[in-house]
Amino acid sequence: MMPMAFRSGVLCVVGALVAAVGVSVAPASSAVPATSVAVTSVTFTNRTTADGLGDNKVLGVYAVGATVYAATLGGLSISTDGGATFTNRTTANSSLRNNYVWGVYAENDTVYAATDGGGLSISTDGGATFTNRTRINGLGDNTVLGVYAVGATVYAATNGGLSISTDGGATFTNYTTANSSLGNNWVWGVYAVDDTVYAATDGGGLSVSTDGGATFTNRTTANGLGSNYVQGVNAVGATVYAATNGGLSISTDGGATFTNRTTADGLGNTGVHGVYAVGATVYAATSRGLSISTDGGATFTNYTTGTDLASNNVSGVYAVGTTVYAATLGGLSVGQLPAPVPPVTTSILITSSRGEVRGKPGVIVTGTSTGLGMGAIVRPKVKLIGADSYTQGTASILVDEAGDFTWQRRTSKKTYVYVKTEDGTARSNRVIIR
Repeated sequence: MMPMAFRSGVLCVVGALVAAVGVSVAPASSAVPATSVAVTSVTFTNRTTADGLGDNKVLGVYAVGATVYAATLGGLSISTDGGATFTNRTTANSSLRNNYVWGVYAENDTVYAATDGGGLSISTDGGATFTNRTRINGLGDNTVLGVYAVGATVYAATNGGLSISTDGGATFTNYTTANSSLGNNWVWGVYAVDDTVYAATDGGGLSVSTDGGATFTNRTTANGLGSNYVQGVNAVGATVYAATNGGLSISTDGGATFTNRTTADGLGNTGVHGVYAVGATVYAATSRGLSISTDGGATFTNYTTGTDLASNNVSGVYAVGTTVYAATLGGLSVGQLPAPVPPVTTSILITSSRGEVRGKPGVIVTGTSTGLGMGAIVRPKVKLIGADSYTQGTASILVDEAGDFTWQRRTSKKTYVYVKTEDGTARSNRVIIR
């Protein structure tokens, strides 16, 4: 095991947590900015060894439904009640190869535990017992820092390369700087979408393969990454999120170019240890809080011990629905996000009649709307009999508090009318006034 290190004042785990032996480590300034706690905060409930965790220092987390897996310094802790209580699996009770677990992934009853010096431990009975894969089975190194799987294809991020198995983890082929142009042989994390494989490397940037991991192209600060030290990666379609020591770097073109988000965008710290995304919601595990974005990573709100997070040093994050699990160095924090507000569909309905308008014959259009706030503007589109097309009236029709509005025009001619929103995204029905 190797001690922790700091790069540019950011905590970087390199083998064994110094805190695990009772030494407190923190950046030069560990105070969390007062602005980091949102006005409307997500509050957290914390799970610790009192709830069955193997250790309060949690390095990774994964969940499937109500089953939650926590990678701790004292074993792999598994909950089947949404993270309320845990059963801890260790070398003693499950044949886990090492109790120091860096990361975890699961598919159905198959559970993969990335261990420190013990290789990749694989269970096919939900984590009750494990079989261990090591360098003998083709792993690049017995220290496995992260794991991901899709069916029978298993990806192990090791200290000696990215190891890939196509037989469910029985045997591995290891890819390195020498045989695949991997950015660095020290791989912190891995993610895959079909044949595209993303490897988060230590100092070599984000390595991207489009042939299943056989060869890689490396993305670095020259491509917009915040740092070449990448500790985690996640992707949703062509949108790629890279957790770096210089911020959260986001690509919308499959990892070709990146835009970097920092504390200026609301991140708790530019040292980002892990990332997870669902739709437009992005979770960034930083060394000074859990940062959450609901606009695709453009801006973030940072959650800290001020909202009952167990520790501001967040190692990893995962979410299921509106429940978010934060792996911290003080325990597993379980938070409940507000339920998303269903989008309001804008609709406009108008009716018409003839009447007197400023002392002359005219047409009167009244409307009701949903999804338009008070003061919203709608525009009339009018065609008089004999005209070839509709023209937009000069009136700015204001919607009132109830969503209603009225428009009038002096004319005795047959008139066709509809109204539309100012941006043209919604329009009403058409009425004909004879």
